[in-house]
This record gives sequence, structure tokens and C-alpha cells, in this order.
Amino acid sequence: MTQKTILNESHRALGAKMVDFGGWDMPIHYGSQIDEHHMVRKDAGMFDVSHMTVVDLRGGRVREFLRRLVANSVDKLSKPGKALYTCMLNPRGGVIDDLIVYFMDETFFRLVVNAATREKDLAWIREQALPFEVEVTERDDFGMIAVQGPTAREKVVSLLREEDRERIGKLGRFAARTASLPNGTEVFIARTGYTGEDGFEIVVPRGATVPLWDALLEAGVGPAGLGARDTLRLEAGLNLYGQDMDEEVSPYEAALGWTVALDEGRGFIGRDVIEQQKAAGAPRQMIGLVMDERGVLRHGQKVLTEHGEGEILSGTFSPTLGKAIALARVPAGELALGQAGVARVDIRGREVPVRVVRFPFVREGQVQPGVLE
Repeated sequence: MTQKTILNESHRALGAKMVDFGGWDMPIHYGSQIDEHHMVRKDAGMFDVSHMTVVDLRGGRVREFLRRLVANSVDKLSKPGKALYTCMLNPRGGVIDDLIVYFMDETFFRLVVNAATREKDLAWIREQALPFEVEVTERDDFGMIAVQGPTAREKVVSLLREEDRERIGKLGRFAARTASLPNGTEVFIARTGYTGEDGFEIVVPRGATVPLWDALLEAGVGPAGLGARDTLRLEAGLNLYGQDMDEEVSPYEAALGWTVALDEGRGFIGRDVIEQQKAAGAPRQMIGLVMDERGVLRHGQKVLTEHGEGEILSGTFSPTLGKAIALARVPAGELALGQAGVARVDIRGREVPVRVVRFPFVREGQVQPGVLE
């Protein structure tokens, strides 16, 4: 049965085109995916991310548990509200999911995990938590709105209780704090996002989600759907679970080696395989591609390099660049950057030359060096 977020009727009232997304009835766009993309890059847009799963972990050994559960080191988290991006691995070193961990206090951490992997994630987390006597609670009493873009933070801050505005306005990146709306409703505001732009992700009590959405509309924040969210995150070089990585892909093969902490004495799940890959090198690598010819790069297309064949993972037309871009996984080996033809993509039997580039392609509205010819 298709699930609906608390904002479902709000999307329909705004004329959204709705689609099934991992079992959820979600807006793909509100009229123009490209307009919504540019709105986020130039001003501020908001996304309903209430389908994401918030999980609270409580117990005296919760930090010890997370040191075992995830590949990054939660020992980096010492100040309340500080956040950490990491992967949760299986014993083979494959990615069960990517997630954000928030440190609340020594007996309370909060996770935000992907919607499509909710049941699998919860089952895994609960199984691993048993020996540590950690209480695992799914918070389905929350909604969640992501507000992204160069003016996003100031527009959100303007809606808060006056005494909270300065504190939230100064919130650092990858950090979160609680604040209140003028009516006293408490919200959890994180300076995180999935677009390559600055902004906030706001966890709000379920019953207050629609009023907050409406207040953001009044403040000049436009709605944006899954279509723009996908083109924005791909321009930002951000992975999509299930497409760019899964349980057969290690962090090193997904360009997420920076999320792995091989700190001494910490036996996280999958560490043995990860250490072997770090020493010997992963057999595959993720690369960025730009196609200067007309056309669109799509998931599953074959990629040809001097080191062997790979495939497109995520591909799209980039509204910011005006060209097709993609993330691809290919055999490991050095490839010259920026030269057309170093890699080729099989498009309906025709080998089309593409350029290998570093990603992100776009960061905070700016095309990164080497992406355009």
C-alpha cells in the first residue's frame, strides 16, 4: 500500500504531479522541474522529506554501539547537536545505508536514514543494538522539511521565535539545535542538506508540519519536487542509495572513502574488508562524466575506458551546466581528466565520447573548475 506524508494534501493543492517513490506518494514537480532546480540554486526552495526515517537511540552504551555500527568515528562528536555523515556496512564491507548521526548527549543519539531502506535499516540496527542494551525508537511522530538555497537560512530564521533567531542564524555546518516557532512549537533544525546549497533540514512535530510548510510559502520559499532534488544532488556529486551504492559496493568504490575512519582499536562491522581494500586498492572507482554532445546520460548505460567496462550509475541533464552529466563506476585505474574520448558511453549502439571530471560538478551555485570546457 502506498504511504503518504502529512503534506500529501498540500502537494496536491499546489498542483504537484505525484509519483510512487519507494512506496511513498511524492511530488515529482509542481509544474517545472527545471524552474524548481534554478529556484534552489538562486533563491530558496523546500522539499517534503517527511518520508525519511528518524531513529532515536538511547542507553548508557549508545556511543559504544555506534562505534561498532558505522564506519565513520562517532568519537568526533563531542558537542551536543554536532552531526556526522557515515555509512553502515555489512560484514562484506558493502553499504547497507548512508545516514547522518546527531549527538544529543552521552545517552542519546539521533539517526536520519533513507526512506527506501527503512525496514531493512531498522531490523539491522535493532539486531546489532541488542548486546549493547540500546533502546531503538522510530520517530514516526515527526514531519521533515528541507529548505535549501542561498536565501534559505534567513527565510527559516525569520519564522522562529525572536529569541532563537540569532543562535540558529549562527549555527555551523553539520550541526543542529532545537528552537521554537512563535506559537511555542519546538523544532529540531540541522544545517545539512542534499542539494549542494546551504540551508536547513527541519524536523517538526507531525501536527505542526502543514502550518510550517504554509508559513514557509508565505515567506517566499517555493515548493520543489523529487525531480529537482535529483538534479541538484547529482550536480553536487552526492550519492543516491540503491543507484550509486548498495550492499555490493564498498565506500571506496562509491567515492566515500572520506567517511571511513580506521581509528585504532575500533572494530566496526566490515572493517577487515575495508582495510584490505585500502591497502590493495578497491577494484572499482566512481568517476564524474560530462557529455558535450547533445543527449542525456542515463542509469545502466555502458561506459568504456582503457581499463575496461563500467556503467552509468546516476545520469541526467544538468540545468546549471546545460549538458548531460553522470556518475559512473568503472575499473580502477588512472584516467586523464578533461579530455573527450578518454571514456565513451554506449548510447543505443553508438560510442559517444565523454570527459572524465572531478565531482562535485556544482557547489553552492558555482560550476567547479574543469567541468566545462
